[in-house]
Amino acid sequence: MNDARTPVPSGAGGAVDAFLKKLAAMPQTRTQAAGRLIFALDATMSRQPTWDQACAIQADMFRETATLGGLSIQLVHFGGFGEFAATPWIGRSEELIRHMSGVSCRGGKTQIERVLRHALVEAKRGRVAALVYVGDACEEEADALARAAGELGLVGVPAFLFHEGGEPRAAAIFRDVARLSRGAYCPFDAGSARQLKELLSAVAVYAAGGRKALEDFGRRNGGGAARLLIGQVR
Repeated sequence: MNDARTPVPSGAGGAVDAFLKKLAAMPQTRTQAAGRLIFALDATMSRQPTWDQACAIQADMFRETATLGGLSIQLVHFGGFGEFAATPWIGRSEELIRHMSGVSCRGGKTQIERVLRHALVEAKRGRVAALVYVGDACEEEADALARAAGELGLVGVPAFLFHEGGEPRAAAIFRDVARLSRGAYCPFDAGSARQLKELLSAVAVYAAGGRKALEDFGRRNGGGAARLLIGQVR
């Protein structure tokens, strides 16, 4: 893993730009009091070295939406031998941080299909604005994930997949899941952690408050990923 101060390779920057363009091309989210976003995390042992960093990034994402009043987050994670958990819908950043702090990474296989199926169940109970997934590997059958992703696309739940490390098989499957669900895929590594933080925050802010909220976010943070997104969102 590269040092966090390492410049982002040009290829990674291009992937970030492509992700923003894909997100900007999606229909604008209409805000509502019950706006909901599922945040799913791979908590298997391979992610232990960057887990604390991931928790900090994701907590910041929630904080950016806390004042908008239009977004609730459900934290989903898996790890160990068949361990899978989903929190209630969370409306306060402190509660999200408390839940995340209690998660420890354990050896085990990925359960991404279970995450997708869980999102489908939640979407039947009430509108889900998006599913965000952060992980580094995939040990499941591609066809099963493709079927679940296609079902998410049909019910209007785009999956945004943030891929740590870039393992080739996982990359191919994650891209397919993003395409079939009408979401987007974006790789990241330790060198692009700052960009990941801004991207996650931009997705959450846009889902919660639409274009105006995103513009305010961009002004507060000096541009970057949010500025690129603002220039393309209609």
